Amino acid sequence: MDPDLLARYNYDAFTPENFTPWMNFDRSPALGTVAPDFPLWPLEGGETRLSALWAEHTFLVVEFGSFT
Repeated sequence: MDPDLLARYNYDAFTPENFTPWMNFDRSPALGTVAPDFPLWPLEGGETRLSALWAEHTFLVVEFGSFT
């Protein structure tokens, strides 16, 4: 993970110049397509991958968003 990522993500003011760089909706998978495999960092720490969670669970919901 980029060590500067959190500093760039956690900005002081909710203004377009701060949040616009994070809006990459055009690069998201289309509705109904399989999501690509990517790393995930659980709140408890550590790292896993989406594919590892798929292998463990019959149903899986992945919610994206900012909780800061």
